[in-house]
Parts: sequence; C-alpha cells; structure tokens
Amino acid sequence: MLNVENLTVCYGQMKALRDVSLQISAGQLVALIGANGSGKSTLLNAVSGLIPIAGGKITWEGQPLTALSPDNICRKGIVQVPEGRKLFPAMTVEENLIMGAYNTEVRKDVQASLQKVYATFPRLVERRRQLAGSLSGGEQQMAALGRALMAKPRLLMLDEPSLGLSPKAAGEIFEIITALNREGMTILLVSQEVMQTLAITTYGYVLENGALALKDSCEQLREDPKVKTSYLGL
Repeated sequence: MLNVENLTVCYGQMKALRDVSLQISAGQLVALIGANGSGKSTLLNAVSGLIPIAGGKITWEGQPLTALSPDNICRKGIVQVPEGRKLFPAMTVEENLIMGAYNTEVRKDVQASLQKVYATFPRLVERRRQLAGSLSGGEQQMAALGRALMAKPRLLMLDEPSLGLSPKAAGEIFEIITALNREGMTILLVSQEVMQTLAITTYGYVLENGALALKDSCEQLREDPKVKTSYLGL
C-alpha cells in the first residue's frame, strides 16, 4: 500500500529525515519508534502532505503522493491522528466526530459512520453532547480516534496516542488499536510506549536522529540488545 523510499525532509538547513525508507502492506500493524526528535512525527506529516519533502518519494498503491494536497491524500484513505489529539474544544464530541467526515464521499454515510464509531467507543455515546475540551485525556483520545474513523481510513497513522494518559487509559487505547487491526484496519503506530507497542505490532522501524537505525519483526526488535538498552531500559 504505502512505500516511502529514501525520504529526506529539511527544516531550513537541518535534515529532520535522511534517506528513510519503509513499506506498509494491507492489514499490517506497524511500529515506528525512536527518541524525541528522531523524526517520527516528521515522517507522518510528510506522508500526510503537511510538510514538503527535500528528496525521495512517497507512493500509495504505486501512485505518487508528493504532488497532492493534504485533503486529497486524506480522500485516498490515509488519515492521521496527530499528537496531542487536536480536537475542537468548544465543539461537542459529536460535532468533532462529524468534522472527520468532511469530504463528499464519506459525508453521505455520516449517520452510519457515527453509529459505528459509537459502537467502537460506547463512552462517547454518553459524552456526545459534551464539549470536547471538558473530556478526560482518555476520552479525548477516543474522540480523536473516532473522528479519524469517520473519514473511513484505509491507512490509519497514530502519533503518540497514549501520550499523557494514565496507565489504565493508555491500556484501553492500545486494546482499541489492536481490535481495529484485527478487523482489518492497516495501522502505522508511533509511540514512546515501546514495550506495549512492540507487543501488539508485527513489524517495526527504529529512527535515530532522522535516520533509519533498525527494521525487523517486532519479535526480533524486542530481543535486540540496542533496543533493550535504549528503549526498554534493560
């Protein structure tokens, strides 16, 4: 589905990503891990068309993405849940969800999509008339995930979905991610919760200082001495 080849992204004179390559096939749950500042969010933003690239290419089902605007990339089924959730705090939960179904193709099924989201996140049914800014952190993350699902993603990219959450709320989010993947959703997961991430994903990429340091099955990454030392604290 997604192929990133020799991707380079610059912020001024600084290279945030240097010749990074990764591939994601349909149905995979893929991990992207690394320390703060390693380039994880930059990679997601480049795929989403939110920032320009300086080199390399990004293709979706064999077609280039780099000339497309972010809304057209979203229409192709590539949907990102940004770090920090980025809800509209003064709008209700349901209004936030409906914002996810903004393009014509998905908007015609908005009521059916809403019911599916509410079935996935029953707590949001109780909160649907509540302002999004008044929700707990875990509930806000559920709303952000629900909003993304309203766009009917074929590839769901999650940027630090458990950041700032309690262990219980983070565990619930990881359970939901696993369930979505079991239902067939293709997911690219960025998370600093390395142990939990490698436990639920099948393949992983490790970024260091903007470059690809490791890639392997998550089973092998869990046993890699460098990963154990740098990310698992062992």
